[in-house]
Amino acid sequence: MAIDREKVIDQMSKVSAEANEDGLIPAFNVLVNQWPAKFWNEFSKRMVEAVDDDIKDAVEELLINAAHECGYHTGYGIITSKEWEAIVAPMVEKTEDVLHGAYAVFTAWGWANAEIVELVPGEKMVVRAYDYYEADIGEDYPGKKAPRVSAYMIRGVCGAFMDLAYGGKYDSEGKTGLYTFRCKQTKGIECGDEYGEFVTVKSEAYE
Repeated sequence: MAIDREKVIDQMSKVSAEANEDGLIPAFNVLVNQWPAKFWNEFSKRMVEAVDDDIKDAVEELLINAAHECGYHTGYGIITSKEWEAIVAPMVEKTEDVLHGAYAVFTAWGWANAEIVELVPGEKMVVRAYDYYEADIGEDYPGKKAPRVSAYMIRGVCGAFMDLAYGGKYDSEGKTGLYTFRCKQTKGIECGDEYGEFVTVKSEAYE
């Protein structure tokens, strides 16, 4: 692997993101927000718990889809940003290096301490996350174990990153290239597992 993960994390973690005069935070060619993790966790937890069991899966898919679309556009912003060009691009030799670099940035910015542990180019990716803000959802349940895996953001982003790598040319309108891959969470810290595990495959192979 050409990517020096620790170097990317060290340098990208030093990149500051400050609001402009309109109160917006432009970073990586997109606008980002800064809210407490508890806010987002409570938001998703309330949505899932507010509905009957027979439609919980559908509500969760909506949360994942929101993260997927956000990850697609934000991910593209990251890999075309001046920060990426300065720090990561010199290490990139092939498409797979872009993915490894993207997860190093993902870690540096505090979204999740995540890395790729298996990658079949154009087919499958397995990511492990050893710490992520959605894991805190488990703290609200007896035994600190949530009844369902709940890392909707990471699932969406995993699918989005594979879309960007192998789904064709980036489409700013999301009409092509988006949702060519989907991700399933197979383990979760929020459920008592040692780490979160996320398996991304082509949409037609997704179950």
